[in-house]
Parts: sequence; C-alpha cells; structure tokens
Amino acid sequence: MKFSIITAIYNNKETITDAIDSVLRQTYQDIEYIIIDGASSDGTVEIIRRYGDKINKFISEPDSGIYDGLNKGLSLATGDIIGFLHSDDLYANKDVIELIAKKFTENNVDGVYGNLVYTSKEDTSKVIRYWKSREFSPNLLSKGWMPAHPTFFLKKEVYDQYGHFDLNFKIAADYDFMLRVLKENIKVKYIPEVLYKMRIGGESNKSLKNIIQKSKEDLKALRKNNVGGIGVLLMKNFSKLGQF
Repeated sequence: MKFSIITAIYNNKETITDAIDSVLRQTYQDIEYIIIDGASSDGTVEIIRRYGDKINKFISEPDSGIYDGLNKGLSLATGDIIGFLHSDDLYANKDVIELIAKKFTENNVDGVYGNLVYTSKEDTSKVIRYWKSREFSPNLLSKGWMPAHPTFFLKKEVYDQYGHFDLNFKIAADYDFMLRVLKENIKVKYIPEVLYKMRIGGESNKSLKNIIQKSKEDLKALRKNNVGGIGVLLMKNFSKLGQF
C-alpha cells in the first residue's frame, strides 16, 4: 500500500530539516511526501527546495493556517493511507511506517495509532511527557479520551467519506475530526509503541492564551459531535496530568 505523509509549515526553518529527514529515512519504500508551506519568508522554502524531487509535492502559497495547509495536502494525496508529520516533530525511528503498514495488512481496519512522547525543543532524546494510548472503545470518547492525532493513520477513503478538517477551528480541528470519525465506530487498531516525537511548545500549548482557546474549541467540538460538554472536557484535561 502507498502512504501519503503531509507536513504543513510556516516559517520554521529551525526544525524542518529534522522533519524531512525523519520521513526520508523510513525503511518503508512506497511513501509520497507532501509539504504545504504557507508562504514562509524566513528561509524555510529554500531549505525545502534543496531536497528536490525527494519531496513528491511541494506548494508554497498563503493559507489560513495549519488546517488549511493540511486540507490542501489531503486534496493532493494519492496514497492508500494518510498520515501527518508536523514541522517541529519527527518519527520515533526509521521503522515506524513499516510497523504501521504491517498493522494495516494484518488487520482489516480503517486506522492505526500508537503512543507519542513530548520532548525538549533542543534535545529530542529528552522525554518530558509520555502520551500512552490504549485500545479503542466508543465509550472512551465521553470520558475525554482520544488517540494522539499525529500517530493517527487513516485510510484515504475515511477522509473521502467524512470530510477534511473544519476550518472554523483554529487549534482543535484535529480533535473535532477524530470525534467525527471515531463516534461512527470505524475500525482502528492500537500499536503499544512510541511512534512519534513532538517537541514541546506547539501551537495548542505555547501560551496561556492558546491553552484557553484550545479548551474553548475542544468544548465546541464535543458539543458539535454530541459527545459531551464541560464534564468531558475536564476529564480530558485532567487525564493529561499522568503523562508527565
């Protein structure tokens, strides 16, 4: 099966090389790598262009934020399986896509996900928070549970059926999307291994303002998808404490 990996970026020349190299060093051969840049002006575009045809599809133009960029990538993707790698982050090792492909092959499922670690911005070997997931059950959504979105690989047909990211959300469109598809009880499989390394300081938690905005949007997503309200949001937020 063919994988499409999508990275959306804007002005992030410091870490984009790590992200790209993380994809290119994967042992799995059939990967389509798509990078959508929001018209960066800090040298990011020049770094990406150095990779030439190793990047299968590259667009640099103004957009409305990360989810607009990811939606553009989804529209360009031709793979059977789609995953996302943010420009600050990297896969845990070179065998991640191989492992995910094996799980899709061995199981008749729509999606696969695993564990994620948050690392120091300067040293990705230093783990600060460990997001250990679990096997999926529909009732977990109303308890504030969700898989770590960057580890969440889905068949392209799921996006074709349920749509892309809702741009009315600026920070929590990934949570809204996962609620949208998981409440339909699609078939997913959990890999109990760390698949993804995320540097701390991402968009949703880089400031108190963004944390508050994220909580407001999470609540909006819960209500939009008829999963719950304030109680579920509190359970969701408190569940993170054990990850540190």
